[in-house]
Amino acid sequence: MGKAYVYAVARIRALEKTLFSDAVIRRLMACQTYEQCLLFLEEKGWGDGTTSQNIEEMLTEEEAKIWKIMKELDVPKKMMDIMNAPVRFHNLKAAVKAVYTGETGRTIFYEDAEKSGEELIRIIEERDYQRLPKGMRESGQEAFEALLHTGDGQVCDMIIDKAALEWIREAGAEACEVCLRDYAECVVALADIKIVVRAQRMKKSVEFMKRFTAECSSLSVKRLAEAASGGAAEISSYLRQTPYADGAESLMQSMASFERWCDERMIHMIFRQKYETFGIGPVMAYVIARQNEIKTVRIILTGKYNHLSEQFISERIRKMYG
Repeated sequence: MGKAYVYAVARIRALEKTLFSDAVIRRLMACQTYEQCLLFLEEKGWGDGTTSQNIEEMLTEEEAKIWKIMKELDVPKKMMDIMNAPVRFHNLKAAVKAVYTGETGRTIFYEDAEKSGEELIRIIEERDYQRLPKGMRESGQEAFEALLHTGDGQVCDMIIDKAALEWIREAGAEACEVCLRDYAECVVALADIKIVVRAQRMKKSVEFMKRFTAECSSLSVKRLAEAASGGAAEISSYLRQTPYADGAESLMQSMASFERWCDERMIHMIFRQKYETFGIGPVMAYVIARQNEIKTVRIILTGKYNHLSEQFISERIRKMYG
C-alpha cells in the first residue's frame, strides 16, 4: 500500500517549499499596517487574487486550497474525513446560527464539504435533521434547540464541537494507519485540555466541563475536570501525569503560552512523519503545517487590524513547520 503514496509524497515535497518559514513570518510581522500585511500575503499568492477580500474571506480561501490539493492527490477518504472534520462541523455551526438569526445570505461557508452551506441551511430550516451526515444529526438538533431556548451561541458551538470530537475519535479508532489514529487521539485530547482550561478561567462548573469534553484514551476527562476545581495549578499537576506533561509549564506561564503549546504539540506529534516516503504521514504533516500557518497568519492579521502591540502578537505566534 505504501507505494500508492509515492506520487502524493513527491508532490508534497514540492509544496513544502512554499510553506512559510519562521523568517517569512517575521517579515509579515514587520509590516507596519494591516493593509501592508494583506499586500504581502497577496504577493505570496494568498487569497483569490482580488484586493477586496477581508481577513475571513482570505483565510477561508487558503483553507479551501488545502482540501483542493488533497482531492487532486486522491488521498484516502478516511484521512480527508478525519482531518476535514472541523471544517464540516464549522459549517453546521454556521448554518444553525444563520437560521436562528435569519441572516442566511451573509454566512461564509467552507466549500468541498459533504453538504453545502445552502443545503445545511435548508435542513435546519425544515428541521429535517435525519438528512444531516452521520455524527451531526443529534448535535445539529440539540444545538439549534439550545439556541432557540437560550440564545447562547457559546453553548451552541460547544454542543457541535463535542460532536466533532466524538466523530474524530471514533473515525480515528477505525483507521488502519497508525499516524491517523495518533492524530485523532491528539486532536481530541488537546481539545479537551483547552476546553477545561478555558472553562476553569470562566468559573464554569465541573459538570459543565464533563458535559462538553469527549472521552479519549490518553487522559481521563473526568480527572481533568475534577482537577480544574483546584485551579490551574491542579490542572497542571494532573497533566504532568499524562503524555501532555510538557504543557503543564506553559499553562502556568500564561494563556498565550498555553494556546501556543497546544498548536505546537500537534506539529511535534506529526513532525516525525515528515521524512517518510511510503506512507500517508507526510501528506498529513503538510495539512497540519498549512493549518498552523493559516492560524498564525490569522493571529498577526487580527492583531494588526486591532492595533495590538507587537509584543502581544509575538507572544501568540506559532513555530513554523519548516
